[in-house]
Amino acid sequence: MGVLVKKREGEPSNLLIYRFTKKIQQSGVLREARKRRFSSRPANKRKRHLSALYKIKETKRILREKKLGIL
Repeated sequence: MGVLVKKREGEPSNLLIYRFTKKIQQSGVLREARKRRFSSRPANKRKRHLSALYKIKETKRILREKKLGIL
């Protein structure tokens, strides 16, 4: 799935780069690359559960400390 842009006769290099970037954006190559780069494997059920419990516990701790005037 490559994008091919050939330099036209008498075309400045900055115009060639502009055409190339437009083609890349239109083809969706960048979007797909970013999606693959930042994707992560889904966490298992136990890990999600422990994470949720930790978040609830920390929220309660912060609220308690705010009431006591510590934070």
